[in-house]
Amino acid sequence: MTGKVQTVLGPIEPEEIGLTSMHEHIMIDFTVVFQGSPEATLKKKAHEPISMKNLGWVRYDPFRSHENLQLTDEDTAISEIALYKRSGGGTITELTTIGIRRDPVALANVSRSTGVHIVCGAGYYIGPSHPEDMDEKTIDEIEEQIVREGKTGIGDTGVQAGIIGELGCMWPLWENERKVLIAAGRAQQRTGASILIHPGRAPDAPFEVMDILEGEGVEPSRVVMGHIGRTYTSLDEILKLAERGCYLEYDQFGLESSYFSYGVTEFPSDGTRLNFIKQIVDAGFGSRIVVGQDIFAKSQLRRYGGYGYAHLTENVIPRMRERLTDEEVNDIMVENPKKVLTLGEPTV
Repeated sequence: MTGKVQTVLGPIEPEEIGLTSMHEHIMIDFTVVFQGSPEATLKKKAHEPISMKNLGWVRYDPFRSHENLQLTDEDTAISEIALYKRSGGGTITELTTIGIRRDPVALANVSRSTGVHIVCGAGYYIGPSHPEDMDEKTIDEIEEQIVREGKTGIGDTGVQAGIIGELGCMWPLWENERKVLIAAGRAQQRTGASILIHPGRAPDAPFEVMDILEGEGVEPSRVVMGHIGRTYTSLDEILKLAERGCYLEYDQFGLESSYFSYGVTEFPSDGTRLNFIKQIVDAGFGSRIVVGQDIFAKSQLRRYGGYGYAHLTENVIPRMRERLTDEEVNDIMVENPKKVLTLGEPTV
């Protein structure tokens, strides 16, 4: 499969991907991060359906609504992804991994129904979501599983993963997460697939991950470091990471609340994200930027009053064009994802 992009419906030529969101979730049960309350009224509220009556409460803190954290309806997914296609979207990298209810068959159905190319991921999410037997799994076993998901398919579905990740990392890094990173580094060299990382919530976290992966022989250009916008507020730190040679992913466009309960208290706006991207491009690293929205909740969907997956194509790209040239925008939206998603030659 070297030189191809592996989608949930099979391999395609890299030139076919079009505008690409590099980080989304289409089918996910994200209740592992649910932050409930022992208070009776709030506990009841957390399990109510999303409606105009409670939408503001849910949006302000999306992790306190159990109902909000479940994207499990295939028909809803099809209608939402169709809007992305209609507005010019070509490909979505769907990064739901083990621990948050990956559903490769549903992704294949969504892709078939909408015409959007979907690349799904292999591997494990953060430690709190790992299966009960994770302590017993060896690095070799995890490596073989990741390789198998890329080469022959996920379980018995026949749907093959086209990227490794998102691999979840906490801060400090859990020992089982370290095992997954080592296994993924070895699997990367056997499959030629890129690795995408959900780093821990500390500025040093991405550098620790890079040290581990490079220690296993992974080329930095085969690594995408996610969540740059919520990890760094300093351009100097961002450029220091860029110098390591990995891709920088601004993947939370559309999440603009100044309050974000899950680990950080201040969250950037889309304008702030775009201004950082402009500075990174001006510093000479435009060939290392990819973007997405990281949709994980009902409140982000158009059906529930959110921006939807088409926010990237309808709103973000026009604002990006106010800051960057057409060529620079094309690099971020098409050419850079193409390089990430094209399977390289296995090195072992």
